[in-house]
Amino acid sequence: MKKILYRKFLSDCLIFFIISLISTTVIIWVFQAVNYLDIVIDDGRDYSVYLSYAILSFPKIASKILPFAFFFSFSYVIAKYELKNELLIYWNFGINKITFINFFFIFSLFLFFVQIILTAFIVPKAQSTARSIIRTSDYNFVDNFIKVKKFNAGVKDLTIYTESKDKDNNFNNIYIKKGTDKNNFQITYAKKGIIKNNNGVTVLELYDGQNTNSFNEKITTFSFSKSEFNLSLFTTNTILVKKTQEHTTLELGECLKNLTNKNIKDKNKIKQVVRNCEIKNLDNIISELYKRLIVPLYIPVLMLTALLLIIHSKEKINYSKYRMIVFLLGFFIIVFSESTLRFITNSFYNNLAIILIPIIALLSLYFYFLLKFNFKK
Repeated sequence: MKKILYRKFLSDCLIFFIISLISTTVIIWVFQAVNYLDIVIDDGRDYSVYLSYAILSFPKIASKILPFAFFFSFSYVIAKYELKNELLIYWNFGINKITFINFFFIFSLFLFFVQIILTAFIVPKAQSTARSIIRTSDYNFVDNFIKVKKFNAGVKDLTIYTESKDKDNNFNNIYIKKGTDKNNFQITYAKKGIIKNNNGVTVLELYDGQNTNSFNEKITTFSFSKSEFNLSLFTTNTILVKKTQEHTTLELGECLKNLTNKNIKDKNKIKQVVRNCEIKNLDNIISELYKRLIVPLYIPVLMLTALLLIIHSKEKINYSKYRMIVFLLGFFIIVFSESTLRFITNSFYNNLAIILIPIIALLSLYFYFLLKFNFKK
């Protein structure tokens, strides 16, 4: 009978947890996916690139929402059981509160490992794959990249403006500026232009125009009846360099080991493993590893915080106030766990103190339960 009661309570918590996690993640993902439309609109890339990039952002959002959904779900179900007198059934059937706490604490450890797998392996892989898709994709929709009556600077060192576009996809009165240096630039004007693909190379074919070049303050101008402007030579303003958070956990761990190893003097070998493996980036590397491996420790802390609700029954006069305090304490722990990232430095003792915070909180809460229930098994 006890197994049935445990299974019933856990299933209610898991169902509510999964629904809240998926629904909240989907809502946030939809809002972010709208922002990712810039990948297609500004950079002129294929819609398949946009969809792939947006889908690969889902694991990161889910990992951020998971602690909040976990605490909210379990604390809500526990409070609901108490208000409906359903927890009395558990106590009347001889279930000890410490045993009850141990059961859900062990479950929180399982979820702790799930969160580590998500943050340490799945999320970095998804982010790296998304960046790789952007880096290797082409301007398949270059005609969307060139906007009518709007200066487009979505590509590095290139600005394009066109006055109109007819039904045959011909651009009229095109203005192109190449280069950002005020002393070295190229300005091209053409009455007509059309995008073509010549042997796999995307070009803008221009007709009846004029080209002005400035090099070392010397200006030259010439006219043309037909010219080709190679668009495949330019890169997007979107950041294509692999960021620290996109490297695998093993790569960051090896980088940290090499940076802290005084016997290694050739830093060029380190850069081959992790591009950002530099002393000046050491704080970010430690912070990223802390976020992946240590922050999930707050999940068992949140579990014990939610279980504080079983200490007092609803018959207590200030139960509503007590329940609100527990909820606020849980939200504070979630916010605090994320804010500690800002205090991570390259100082060993400082980082050790921050790492010990969730462990101390975990032991303190569990010891409080033992004292409260007189060490009864």
